[in-house]
Amino acid sequence: MTPFKTELFLPAQAAAETEATIIKWLVAKGESIKKGQYLAEVESAKSTFEFEAPCDCVVETILCNEGDSVPFEEPVMIVTTADSSMASQPATAVSEDEPEPVSELPKMEILEKKSEEPVKTVSMLGIGTYLPSRIVKTKELLAEYPDITEEYIFGVTGIKERRWAADEKPSDMAYEASVKAIEQSGLNSKDIDAIVVSTTTPDVVMPSTACILQGKLGIRGVPAFDLNAACSGWLYGISVAKGLICSGVAKNVLVTAVDMQSRVLDKSDRNTYFLFGDGAGATVVSASDSGHLIKQEILTADSGGLTMARRHMPGYDIPNESNDFDPWVRLDGRALFKFATESFSSLVRELIIKSQWQAQDVRWVVPHQANGRIIKAAAKKSGVPFEKFYLNIDRVGNTSSASIPIALQEIENGLQKNDKVIFCTVGAGITAAGLSLQW
Repeated sequence: MTPFKTELFLPAQAAAETEATIIKWLVAKGESIKKGQYLAEVESAKSTFEFEAPCDCVVETILCNEGDSVPFEEPVMIVTTADSSMASQPATAVSEDEPEPVSELPKMEILEKKSEEPVKTVSMLGIGTYLPSRIVKTKELLAEYPDITEEYIFGVTGIKERRWAADEKPSDMAYEASVKAIEQSGLNSKDIDAIVVSTTTPDVVMPSTACILQGKLGIRGVPAFDLNAACSGWLYGISVAKGLICSGVAKNVLVTAVDMQSRVLDKSDRNTYFLFGDGAGATVVSASDSGHLIKQEILTADSGGLTMARRHMPGYDIPNESNDFDPWVRLDGRALFKFATESFSSLVRELIIKSQWQAQDVRWVVPHQANGRIIKAAAKKSGVPFEKFYLNIDRVGNTSSASIPIALQEIENGLQKNDKVIFCTVGAGITAAGLSLQW
């Protein structure tokens, strides 16, 4: 290729840094340089580094002096090179272990949507859910357990079938539920001021599934983050959203729960294999009195239950090589049964008191769909008849933090204005949460 002149730029450092200082030039005008040769010693606010030549070249002009501070977007020298890779882009001295630069760097957008007046009421505006199309009946799973019957599994879990994802990622399921929630809320994506995603099975460790969801929704310039409270995550997320609203950070917060446990189940572990399904549920929490009024919340956790429900590896899939650690979901069934039963009943009783309701006022209790037997046992101690506890676990299984919004979506058409609804849940941690809602 015919030699041509091109500009060289200092390699960009941390996102918050805008310039760097030339400490010492190691080359001079007219000098022939080999690719990878050090051109200068450079100091930024957070590091000192050597500026490397991105190609074989000859120094034509050095554009700044030692001691000068240079913005990263301004060139520091002009060189002549025959390297074709330098013809279409400026040199940035990218090291071999760094990812390829993106073709167009995003510009940080900061959208100010703070409330100007104190928030008096916070409500839920819409519900959206998603369940994978594949239905997995218990009979299919019993191929691994010829000594167990469908009747036995239903008797101890309350589950007949569950939904398992095929080619979806957790963020795909979260997107489907979120779009429906935003649409039902009467808002547009541009009205969303923050995104909170509850998940124990993120797409990747980082970036957060919330940021991935943000991209799918086409939303920019608002906070987005994941939280992990296991099966309690959706209710934790609603309380966090309420806090963002009451502090003036946001007006409308998308709270989405998504879990894909089917990929992280050990076929040989009968304590977990039959329990879990996949799914997603979402709502918009808003500084509005036109939605379903959030009355009271209860959040708690106790590290004494760390071993009751656990998984030692992040993500929604298991790598091919996992011999050095246990990658599967593990449960202590007996301990969980006792803790969940007591927690569910205590949460229901406490929320009735805090909301200044009577037990007979409650239209529905929508519990986390953990296990049919747990819910029946909890109902006996709660003061609310079992007939008012809504169960769909027989059809969808335990969908972790998505289970409450999925169940709520099934009953919402039958709810009347001012109906009183209670949510309660427990999760790994061990966590527990409850919320009262006036429809």
